[in-house]
Amino acid sequence: MPARIEFHQDHAVAWVTLRYPKRFNAMSRGMWRELRSVFECIQTQPDLRCVLVQGHGAHFCAGGDISEYASFRYEESSLRAFHEEDVWGALNAMLACDVPIVAQISGNCMGAGVEIASCCDVRLAAESAQFGAPIARLGFPMAPRELALVGREVGLVTARQMLLEAAVFSAPEMLQRGFLSRVVADVDLPTLAHATVQRISSLAPQAARLNKQTLRALNRPPALMDKAQAAMNNDANADALSGLMASAYRYAASPEQREGISAFLEKRPPVF
Repeated sequence: MPARIEFHQDHAVAWVTLRYPKRFNAMSRGMWRELRSVFECIQTQPDLRCVLVQGHGAHFCAGGDISEYASFRYEESSLRAFHEEDVWGALNAMLACDVPIVAQISGNCMGAGVEIASCCDVRLAAESAQFGAPIARLGFPMAPRELALVGREVGLVTARQMLLEAAVFSAPEMLQRGFLSRVVADVDLPTLAHATVQRISSLAPQAARLNKQTLRALNRPPALMDKAQAAMNNDANADALSGLMASAYRYAASPEQREGISAFLEKRPPVF
């Protein structure tokens, strides 16, 4: 079955399902593009009151589809296009959505899964769910905009552990750290998610959209400013931010990234 984003709407509720069963719903490049299109469509639907984001089967999202990485990650321009257009295009569409978004998280929630969950307003998890971004094992960093988003939502202490230690956290730990709204027994998660969606859908939809717009204005999405924008805002870090974005993907041809991805595909430990 091909990797895809499934979208289903029933009156005031939309279901968005990440579906790639053979890879635990890892995000392919095509799925990122579909996710963007789905949320841009949701934003135009005035009758929608709530969106539920879930993974197909037992997992939310195991990260990115590493099997396709060799086709674009080793060249700077294609790597930049992947992160800045495909990935950030989808995440930004979710962040810009005025309809409340509930995440139903079970199983693996890694890398891309943490990023997608970070765009949701209410995060519900099964007790056995696991969270992390162990891309240090693959030899590459998290893209700047994505790290800004994840760091804001999981907290910088947790983000550092995820990225520098390749630490993986349980759902109870992520609840304690403030990332999750509620954690329940695995068998109870669908019931909780359904009840949460119904409760949100029964409330004033205009108020919900206005609240999301206000929250977005008060804590704007972590889109890194370019030098001109920063200068307009008298940002002392304008040069640093501009330099960061200019050099963010120069690691594309690095031996570390090649070794990390090759080792994963060859099912062996990487040697850095």
